[in-house]
Amino acid sequence: MSDTQVSLMQPPEGYGDWLAALKKRIHTAQQKATLAVNRELVLLYWQIGRDILARQAEQGWGAKVIERLAHDLRNAFPEMKGFSRTNLLYMRSFAEAWPDEHIVQQAVGQLPWGHNLVLLGKLKTAKERLAYAQKTLEHGWSRNVLVMQIETRFIERQGNAITNFEQCLPRPESDLARESLKDPYRFDFLGLGDEAQEREIEHALVRHVTEFLLELEAGFAFVGKQVHLEVGGDDFFLDLLFYHLTLRCYVVIELKAGDFKPEHLGQLGFYLTAVDRQVKAAEDQPTIGLLLCKSKNKVVAEYALGDKTQPMGIAEYKLREALPETLEASLPSIEQIERELDGGEA
Repeated sequence: MSDTQVSLMQPPEGYGDWLAALKKRIHTAQQKATLAVNRELVLLYWQIGRDILARQAEQGWGAKVIERLAHDLRNAFPEMKGFSRTNLLYMRSFAEAWPDEHIVQQAVGQLPWGHNLVLLGKLKTAKERLAYAQKTLEHGWSRNVLVMQIETRFIERQGNAITNFEQCLPRPESDLARESLKDPYRFDFLGLGDEAQEREIEHALVRHVTEFLLELEAGFAFVGKQVHLEVGGDDFFLDLLFYHLTLRCYVVIELKAGDFKPEHLGQLGFYLTAVDRQVKAAEDQPTIGLLLCKSKNKVVAEYALGDKTQPMGIAEYKLREALPETLEASLPSIEQIERELDGGEA
């Protein structure tokens, strides 16, 4: 029977659901197999690095032995990449950074080797490396995205927005909402000058919505810009409207191209009331407001939020700011790493 004839056959009742379930099971098995192979490879590299450290410490072996080991391993396993002299030095650094073998069974052990080299090369402490490793697993960051998030201090900015969530939302929702906002927000990817106006920033954010969502972090879904609401016969337009899939609520974002002023919160509160009454479903949580301004006085912002009963946050945005200086590290660049793993010379 030809493939065409098979495709034209009428499948029995329930076949479609069964096939979908099988596909899902096979896909899950493939993912588990990939993760298992990766864990084994990372563990192998850790063990090699530990052995190099031990022999150099106990028997006084010098750097030349690594060169000899690289030569012998590549001859023994010509089909395997990753046994260059440079990569063996990375293994040594990896084992030195994580002296306990059990760490390989945690977040770093589930990341590809290239991700681990980024963590080693760009972060100084085990605490920072673990934090970014866990975020990488949580959000599925590629290596390039991980580099960007480290350079823009993604984790360090989390939870820094000034909010009244603790007073307006029950726990644990208040804690989750606070961690969902950051300060400042980095909009370098827009390519705008510091004097850009609100509507210009808004249009650029929508044009670069993928990067904007990445900066907002996982959980935010874009609903629309200049969202129209009619109240008492008058027209009003929200700058940006999102829905947070974890918090199960709408998030109104208002942009202000200048300094924060207390009266800005009056407008934002009005929009929150309108969304709650006209857009929010019964099962949704109260709408949250985020005011993004060019700059703010922290004390003034805290005072302004003091008597507000609706959940709001205030944060700054940065349109153009130099990235932090690359942290000094003894490891080569990511490009050199790639060349070494591909069998080339760094």
